[in-house]
Amino acid sequence: MAASSETPNRASSRSAARLAAVQALYQMDMTGIDLTDVVAEFEAHRLGQEVEGDQYCTAEAKFFRDLTEGVVREQRQLDPMIDQQLAEGWRLNRVDSILRAVLRSGAFELFMREDVPARVVITEYVDIAHAFFGEDEPKVVNGILDRLARKARAAEFARSGAGNG
Repeated sequence: MAASSETPNRASSRSAARLAAVQALYQMDMTGIDLTDVVAEFEAHRLGQEVEGDQYCTAEAKFFRDLTEGVVREQRQLDPMIDQQLAEGWRLNRVDSILRAVLRSGAFELFMREDVPARVVITEYVDIAHAFFGEDEPKVVNGILDRLARKARAAEFARSGAGNG
């Protein structure tokens, strides 16, 4: 993970919260389940719990809620910004549901959570993409989030010199 001001335990609980948020957004997209219901389900049964033999890492519940609720709240603003970064002829609604959730969550963090360094956001969501996909999709996530970060956080990139990826 990229260097940040987060302590190792806080960083890993935030990584788990990001993964859970992507999974919750995917579940909402695929099933039409309500935001309130999916957040309640994840908090009660998934965050830090064992599900189908897999032990979920303890996730920072407040951060999970902020990401999930924030993506839903800001989706009408985020989607056009993501659309502009996609290859010509592609629209976000044509992208795989998991990839769409990764991009929306990453974009939300870049534009609305300035307390998290842009490079940390990019690295985290590229890692999440690797958990679900082969090489192409993580590269797409890296490229799109890097371009969005340079728009949302131009000052961060100007201060630190060379870019990410």
